[in-house]
Amino acid sequence: MTDISTKPWWKDAVCYQIYPASFKDSNGDGLGDIPGILSKIDYLKDLGLTEGKVDMGYDISDYEKVYPPYGSVKDMENLIGACHERGMKLILDLVINHTSDQHAWFKESRSSKRNPKRDWYIWKPPRYAEDGTRLPPTNWRSYFSGQTWEYDEHTGEYYLHLFAKEQPDLNWENEETRQAIYDSAMRFWLDKGVDGFRVDTVNMYSKGVEFKDAPIVDGRFYEQPAWLYYANGPRMHEFLREMNQKVLNHYDAVTVGELPHTPDPKKVLDYVGASDKQLSMVFQFDIVDLGQGREHKYHFEEWTLPQLKRIVAKWQQFIEGTDGWTTVFCENHDQGRSISRYASDAAHERVPSAKLLSLMLCALTGTLFIYQGQEIGMINVPPSWPIDAYRDIESVNFYKTMAAQSRDDPAELAYVMRSLQILGRDNARLPMQWDGSEYAGFTDCPGGAWMRVHDLYGEINVERQVREGEASVLGFWKRMIKFRKQHADVLVHGAFEGFGMEDESTFVFGKRVAEKRVAVVLNFTREEQEVELPDYEGLVFTVGSYEDAAKQEEGADGRIRKLRPWEGRLYLSGC
Repeated sequence: MTDISTKPWWKDAVCYQIYPASFKDSNGDGLGDIPGILSKIDYLKDLGLTEGKVDMGYDISDYEKVYPPYGSVKDMENLIGACHERGMKLILDLVINHTSDQHAWFKESRSSKRNPKRDWYIWKPPRYAEDGTRLPPTNWRSYFSGQTWEYDEHTGEYYLHLFAKEQPDLNWENEETRQAIYDSAMRFWLDKGVDGFRVDTVNMYSKGVEFKDAPIVDGRFYEQPAWLYYANGPRMHEFLREMNQKVLNHYDAVTVGELPHTPDPKKVLDYVGASDKQLSMVFQFDIVDLGQGREHKYHFEEWTLPQLKRIVAKWQQFIEGTDGWTTVFCENHDQGRSISRYASDAAHERVPSAKLLSLMLCALTGTLFIYQGQEIGMINVPPSWPIDAYRDIESVNFYKTMAAQSRDDPAELAYVMRSLQILGRDNARLPMQWDGSEYAGFTDCPGGAWMRVHDLYGEINVERQVREGEASVLGFWKRMIKFRKQHADVLVHGAFEGFGMEDESTFVFGKRVAEKRVAVVLNFTREEQEVELPDYEGLVFTVGSYEDAAKQEEGADGRIRKLRPWEGRLYLSGC
């Protein structure tokens, strides 16, 4: 349990992640930009946020500039100032596993084997089969399908790219490379007032030096998942300690690391223990990985509520008795929308589902992260959208790979499309739905937005929910954020305990600090369900997703409550 008298500012923060391309277009070119974010800064402040997080993109050609369609460095300086004037902080995405192949560093690196920057990236000679066929150095599979190695005709070697071939991986084994990253990607922005970083793929910098072939898990393909060789490598903690010693310790900066492929709480604690000064906190991906296939991410697998509850409990409880910290989230730019994934996006169930998830998240321990559009209940793309409507390279490449492998088998492709509709990254990247006008008020570009707007933008948008007030999803989120701040001692910092964890319909958990107790009861079905309140003395119904109706039912004695479909209630005692 945290000593809240000396806690860092970021532990109580409510963070809002922005994907600039899809947030707000200010200049009519169909793409979101930094001035667009600035135009909505008071909307964000009114939501109750303390921190904003801006994902600037992952194809970095110059760390000290802004991607031109998004704006300029001056625009970023204006956004930083506007946030600080309103008592808000701003953190940026820090992408330092790789750069763009258009970065000056990489252009030098690929120019010659003798270039001083050759070793700033990871280059390997080819292998050859017995028949003389040229093969890549390993059989590793890219996150975006296909191999992780790209052959360069000019120098006769392959370079490593865990993601797109346009994103070559930096060589963190080279000390000169690390120092350049610290100067260009970190100090430059911290000196301009940025309050910290969301650190992309934070456990992939140390890849070791052996570069072994990955085990074969799907014999239909040459390329195989290889994260066991490039995630959590032998020098990973050394690199992060150095990053703090040389850069972060000189600023009051927060770091939240993206930590995939790390299911062991003990290994996660190695990253977030405050005394070791590596990362402030991390995004642990178990909850957003729920439903993903084992061999292929976009082979959806059905899951059960007890699985979700065990994941929540695991990452709520792993910091107890330690100096570590945790995060609370279930959406980001790389995932399907939480309503569609964990509840119901049916027309008559969207609003209660959104409120249910809001109540759950706002009652959990850790720093809360909300993704743009989550606060108005945005949902996944309709199942009717064809693959041509998808823009994400990961989704499109996977579809093409499976189409070629299955020879366009209709059943296989239908399964892939269903999986993409549930799990695909495009679900989170649809333009923000500001109002019911054309293109959802995101842009006034005659040709429309860079990506198709959701079919239901007329029903799900900010303007409409502002008119609806507290009854709307937006109104409920505002109220829950305020409530979370008012009871931060128990909601943000309290100890978690679960009840009836194998129940497949309801989720009941408690929070406690000193003599104060909170009980949360949630119905994750479209049927009425009975739940039993935890045996906490003096519980009083305080907030719920069907509040007026629930108040009328709370006079009865006993601990059994009947919940409506997708209903959540929160009870307090000891206040």
